[in-house]
Amino acid sequence: MSIAVIDYGMGNLRSVERALVHVGAPRVQVTDEPAVIDAAERIVFPGQGAVRDCMSALHRHELVDVLDRVMRDRPFLGICMGMQALMTRSEENEGVEALGHFAGTVRHFRRLTGDDPRLKIPHMGWNRLHQVRSHPLFAGIADEVRFYFVHSYYVDPDDESIVQGRSDYGASFAAAIGAANVFATQFHPEKSQQPGLRLLKNFLSWDGEPCS
Repeated sequence: MSIAVIDYGMGNLRSVERALVHVGAPRVQVTDEPAVIDAAERIVFPGQGAVRDCMSALHRHELVDVLDRVMRDRPFLGICMGMQALMTRSEENEGVEALGHFAGTVRHFRRLTGDDPRLKIPHMGWNRLHQVRSHPLFAGIADEVRFYFVHSYYVDPDDESIVQGRSDYGASFAAAIGAANVFATQFHPEKSQQPGLRLLKNFLSWDGEPCS
């Protein structure tokens, strides 16, 4: 089994690589080479930062087309910025076009938190994940378990049926989304101790079908 971790210069990719190796991935390549990504059996698309910077980096590394291809036909896991970039657009910087794999908008947390001084932005730390529906990547993970988040924006999908998990910060927001062979989390599984490692282990055996 070969796994490509997409390297577009944003985020701690080595922590993702180490976590995948720890749960049993036999071959992990951190790469920005389209040919290597095309040849991989599974894809992990991590990242941190801003959607504008992410999209600029993806274009600069000439990765947009290969991402579009691999999202069609093999197990694909987006993490944090790798989730937000899957949406149509972001409110950031007066509007940024993203990859458009899922219809919806990336919105700033102030829409949920209002002016409540107790709710700091970015949303950073451990938060509970409510599993909206059953998914193979949640196998063996208790509902309402805590995962680790770091983000100032959240995704607002047009289609509620793609929401796999929700968390609360000011109000409920989509913390995991997915359809067909694509799954994505706003939280960082590689930083989420045993629940996160279990999700990554589940990804290694996932056949790309949404329901078990």
